[in-house]
Amino acid sequence: MQISGAQIIVHSLKAENVEYVFGYPGGAVLEIYDAIYQLHKFEHILTRHEQAAVHAADAYARVSGKVGVALVTSGPGATNALTGIATAYADSIPMVVISGQVASSAIGSDAFQEVDMVGISRPCVKHNFLVTDINELAVTIKKAFQIARSGRPGPVVVDVAKDVTQAVAKFSYPQEEVFIRSYQPVMHGHIGQIKKAVQMLAAAKRPLVYFGGGVTLGNASAELTDFVQKLAIPCTGTLMGLGAYPASNRQFLGMPGMHGTYEANLAMQNADVIVAVGARFDDRVVSVPAKFLATPKKIIHIDIDPSSIAKRVKVDVPIVGDVKNVLTQMLDLWQKQELCFQAAALEKWWQTIENWRSRDCLKLPESDVILPQQVIRTLAQVTGNQAIITSDVGQHQMFAAQYYPYQRPRQWLNSGGLGTMGVGLPYAMGAYLADPSKDVCCITGEGSIQMNIQELSTCFQYKLPVKIICLNNGYLGMVRQWQELYYSNRESETYFSSLPDFVKLAEAYGHVGMRITRPADVEGALREALAMKDRLVFMDFVTDKKQNVYPMVGNGKGLDEMVLPLHMRESKADSDVNDVKDRDYDTRSVP
Repeated sequence: MQISGAQIIVHSLKAENVEYVFGYPGGAVLEIYDAIYQLHKFEHILTRHEQAAVHAADAYARVSGKVGVALVTSGPGATNALTGIATAYADSIPMVVISGQVASSAIGSDAFQEVDMVGISRPCVKHNFLVTDINELAVTIKKAFQIARSGRPGPVVVDVAKDVTQAVAKFSYPQEEVFIRSYQPVMHGHIGQIKKAVQMLAAAKRPLVYFGGGVTLGNASAELTDFVQKLAIPCTGTLMGLGAYPASNRQFLGMPGMHGTYEANLAMQNADVIVAVGARFDDRVVSVPAKFLATPKKIIHIDIDPSSIAKRVKVDVPIVGDVKNVLTQMLDLWQKQELCFQAAALEKWWQTIENWRSRDCLKLPESDVILPQQVIRTLAQVTGNQAIITSDVGQHQMFAAQYYPYQRPRQWLNSGGLGTMGVGLPYAMGAYLADPSKDVCCITGEGSIQMNIQELSTCFQYKLPVKIICLNNGYLGMVRQWQELYYSNRESETYFSSLPDFVKLAEAYGHVGMRITRPADVEGALREALAMKDRLVFMDFVTDKKQNVYPMVGNGKGLDEMVLPLHMRESKADSDVNDVKDRDYDTRSVP
């Protein structure tokens, strides 16, 4: 029996156990949408913008661990999807985006709604395909899913010419993995390198585990936790790694980097052996590599992507492999050889870390207006640290990373690599569909939320009862903070003087709106909103306009050159952003 190319696509997605497809119809994909209507193989979520469709598919993948799927038309549909694709690529999220293309005979003729999707997406995809032969369609989709979820995950684009969706052919979907000669990810670490790593680690006096998003993507949270706890050493997790190790555990020092905790940054700077697991030493974590390496240290770097190892920082023991397998191999060898640390040195390292931690870098000032940090801290208390949290990009993102203690992987969703404003609401949509048993809260700002606010309509149509926590300070807060610190307070185009009434706007979309202006009302409002299990609630918190995110490592500075919160500075007058250091705990005296 022969079926159309459009039907082949739908049956292929069903064969991959796809539950949801996020998309927006158009001329080049009408055949596919007709097949979706007739075959009923999965649920389609109609977003109000293609960018939001891809973000929602991205979030679905982050929470479920499956491959997210988006469907867009040619031309502007494809170009609108690019920001979502680039966002997923930067964070290594497994996703397949099917885009429509003009008919094969019209490609290259500047036909209506034609763009070279393969060409323009090439820099921000793991791989892409252009399908002009119906006989290649099913196997191409199989390859796309296989590439998206294996190795270092990432988005794959399948661009399908319209005549392919209209043609007919026999359908046979590959049951086994397709052999791709040029693509064979290494799954197990080299035993010789693992032996070197455990011997190097055993000799450490100041060991530290530094983990990133690769632990979550590799489903290696249990292995990481086991490794850290059995070795009884400290660990720190990147923005993308938060939740891979429970934040409530004493061995977790918080997030490192530009807005990392005091103790995490000083531990990163002064450790003598660092085990990097699924992390990239990117610029937002170690800032300037030369300054990071100024304090002598040995680095063991574990990653499934060989191109990520030693990309920014020279490492001593590179280990290519799936982090889940490598951590198991390392711990097995450690226990088999009955290795251990020098007890006195490790205890001294822990004492130093506890001294740093006692400085309480996230202590909040007294205030008679709502502090954004306090809203997030209260949200954590009200939800028992168990909600799925999505965030947009800006100060609220960093506050959400600092003040919500994530307890499990796939609990925290944000655009870490690309820093895409507007992801928060569509992320919440995809997250809720992936796991409707959890409270899903979107932490956003009045700037970010307006970039995809039309998705309030999608939430109403599909009854997605997410909770929006808008930390409204009337500014593009992170940009304003930099303008304050580095541009002599010249607030160029960062102040909003024409914001909408978010309560009325939420109500216009059919949801519940709340405006909170007093600190005393924060907890009550959060509890009231979270009690409405079947309604989307938009909470507009009017917050302190000039709160900054601290600690902060400025451009060109080292991790031990943090701008500290006011209560940690030697005096209130000590505010030179280039020179503020902690003189009570001079890092040069670390044992």
